[in-house]
Formats: sequence, structure tokens, C-alpha cells
Amino acid sequence: MKAVIFDMDGVIIDSEPLHLKVEREIVEEFGGKLSDEEYEEFVGTSDYHLWSSLKKRYNLKPSVEELIALKKQRFAENIDKVKLVDDFFDFMLELYNRQYLLALASSNNRKIIDMVIEKFKLNKYIKTSISGEEVLKGKPNPEIFLKAAKKLKVHPGNCLVIEDSHAGVQAAKAAGMKCIGFKNPNSGNQDLYDADLIVERFGELNINSIEKLMQ
Repeated sequence: MKAVIFDMDGVIIDSEPLHLKVEREIVEEFGGKLSDEEYEEFVGTSDYHLWSSLKKRYNLKPSVEELIALKKQRFAENIDKVKLVDDFFDFMLELYNRQYLLALASSNNRKIIDMVIEKFKLNKYIKTSISGEEVLKGKPNPEIFLKAAKKLKVHPGNCLVIEDSHAGVQAAKAAGMKCIGFKNPNSGNQDLYDADLIVERFGELNINSIEKLMQ
């Protein structure tokens, strides 16, 4: 193992409740109604996929681009309410101190990713980050993880991905990478079955056991 690639929402930050709140409010403003179960379909996918699907499903009046911009604005306005996932920082620090390369690959947009990195002072540790806006195909397509590996100059087979969503796990495996499924209850009932290991807390992870997983 040479590199670890983290998803952001639900893995680094516990932000899915805020995503749901903002998206539900926007859908309802324009006459739709977003259930928890419907929201779970879109966890880990791109803004474009989510809003193009919801616009069609509920016949929302604004354009997809306008809906994305509105979501981005409201999420940014509430970024102060978002916290790091418990024990993430200590786990990341241990990886960093062992000189593993660290990257972030998120379906979220560049503005929010940069805000999160700055808010939690992750610049020193995260070598590179890829947003959903920087790929042609979102998760479950492997493009975002392959692009992260390329920027790190690491072969995909030497990368470990940590993901909380079904789409993310599928993308990691399609990229030829090992994957740890992080079972965050705030991410809904995600199917992480294809992950090489499933955990509920970062405290369950031991660097030595992860290295064995990668062998």
C-alpha cells in the first residue's frame, strides 16, 4: 500500500444530514417531496446526476445548473455546522506519519472541498483532491479514483479507498483498488457488501491489519 484515498462526505466530514436538509428544502420549494429512501439513492453521486434526476422526477422549474448553484450556496452557508467524523483526524495523522500518500476524491464540488480542507486545516496532510466537477463520469464510474491515483503517481493496485456509499465502493472496486466500507448511519442504508472490509468507526482500523489487507 502506497496511498489512501478518502471520500469526503460521510467519511471525513459527517455532512450527509446537511445535504439531505438542504436538498429536501430546495425540492419542496419547487413543489416536490424528497423522502429519506429517495435521498439514499443519490449518496455518493454527483450534483449533476442528483439534480438532473430530481428535476425530471418532480418537474422542478429551475434548470439543473440553477439547482446545483442553489444547493452549493446553501451548503456553503451552513458549513460551520459540519464536524469531522469521530477519530478520522487521528487515523489520518497515523497514515501521514507513516508516509503514506493521502488524497481526497469526492463527488462534491470544488468550492465545498476547498472550504472543508481549509476549515479543518487538512492542507498539510492531503496531497491532492479531486471533485465531482473534474471528472466526466461520476461514481460508480471509477474515473475519479483513477484520476486521484494518477495525480499521486501511484498504481491503482497500491491504493486503498475508504468510502461510505454503494456508488463509491463500486467505483473503487472498478478502479482495481482495495476498499474499506465505512458504515456511517447518517449515510442511510448503503450496500457496502463488495468492500474488502466494513467498519463502523475509525477506531476499529489498525494500520498493520490494513497493510495485511493490501497484500
